[in-house]
Amino acid sequence: MAYSTRMAAALSGATVGQLRTWRQDRGNGPVLRPELAAKPALYSFRDVLALRAFAHLRQDVSLQKIRKALATLKEIGEAEHLSGYSLVAEDDSIVLVGDDDHGTDLVKRPGQRVIATMADIFQEFAPRAGVVVPHLLQPKHHLSVDPETQGGQPVITGTRVPFDAVAELVEDGVPPEEIADYFPGVTADAARDAVSFALYVDSYSTGPRAA
Repeated sequence: MAYSTRMAAALSGATVGQLRTWRQDRGNGPVLRPELAAKPALYSFRDVLALRAFAHLRQDVSLQKIRKALATLKEIGEAEHLSGYSLVAEDDSIVLVGDDDHGTDLVKRPGQRVIATMADIFQEFAPRAGVVVPHLLQPKHHLSVDPETQGGQPVITGTRVPFDAVAELVEDGVPPEEIADYFPGVTADAARDAVSFALYVDSYSTGPRAA
């Protein structure tokens, strides 16, 4: 599956500008280099999970601390994809959480074990004022994201119909109540959700470019 920068931003809560900054090597390597391609940037589902975790962290800690935490991960021999780690903000630091809910401080006291609780990065959250990032696997009531369906692109729940195909029909003048004539099983409410989510995704093409 491959997500464009705009879709990766919309699903992760990071801005397009943040993704651009996070791809850059500032001496200690990038925060996250897209797993699939660099130009144009194409992100994997694992990348989106990691980016969503970073967006959570940025609510409480600086990008500098995130970079330091990632450097510490390398120093202690952790080399898996970042989506495989549970990273949480804890007392102005970043903690790597283990399966036993005990964690390792990666910033303020590198290597020291602490107790932390894993944040649920799938849930809806607000990374910045005026922005609410939807649940990753159900971005709208009638929309779903499944890595095994349509390459992980959001679809109408219970179908394989991409949300943007439905949104484009509505935007071209087809009433939501008549969408089922084109895509049987897609209700008017589902069509409205598709349009709403398309507008949300489009906002990431013109949104803030904060790092």
